[in-house]
Amino acid sequence: MERKEVIKLAGLTKSYGGENVLDEINLTVYEGQIVGYIGPNGAGKSTTVKLMLGLIEEYYGEIHLFGENLQKLDHSYKRRIGYVPENAEIYDSLTAAEYLIFIAGLYGIEEEEALEKAGNLMEQFNIEHVLHARLSSFSKGMKQKVLIISSLIHNPDVLFLDEPLSGLDANSMMVVKEILALLAEQGKTIFYSSHIMDIVEKISHRIVLLSGGSIVADGTFEELKEKNKQGTLEDIFNDLTGFHQHKDIASAFVKIVQGETV
Repeated sequence: MERKEVIKLAGLTKSYGGENVLDEINLTVYEGQIVGYIGPNGAGKSTTVKLMLGLIEEYYGEIHLFGENLQKLDHSYKRRIGYVPENAEIYDSLTAAEYLIFIAGLYGIEEEEALEKAGNLMEQFNIEHVLHARLSSFSKGMKQKVLIISSLIHNPDVLFLDEPLSGLDANSMMVVKEILALLAEQGKTIFYSSHIMDIVEKISHRIVLLSGGSIVADGTFEELKEKNKQGTLEDIFNDLTGFHQHKDIASAFVKIVQGETV
């Protein structure tokens, strides 16, 4: 059976100040895939996601979502998308219930249904006891759980995740990884960006490595490992991005801490 294209980037180029942050990106993502989208800071990962979300405009090339050119779509396509940004602004003055009802309402979910669903989802994360507590009283991990719930409460077809496990305890990480696997099995498409290489390595069906605004690797972990003869995704990452100074930098840093001359 032919795989269904969900995301297609064709010659995607984005410039700031005359410099290309993204340079001729060509990428097709299919239904049911978990794509690990990785790269050094400043490589263009967040820019790619924000362009697909319509948060950034003015670009060269084409972005197709659900088979349609983004420039020809109205905002209704966003009802099919969930998003967890790396640094989310969350309304601390609201309770978790109020926040989730507000987010669900943006997707057309009635308040009563949203409250019931929010409570049930928070129970699975073992935080149902703070459903009516203000978000300002939440720990970073608890806020992250609320953000994950808010990205999924409307049952989206595509999920964009930027460092979604930030602040979560080990047990919660295991739960979220299993959730993502089950969603992919049901045909959901997950675009996952993280600097935690071992997690990307374990959950991704496919890994796309961005460096200097260009894709320098694209394949399963086993394919990348075979091609680059490296043992871990971290090793492959360092090899393809040309970063080999980590041991020297760490050694110099520790010497300075200890009062030695570098």
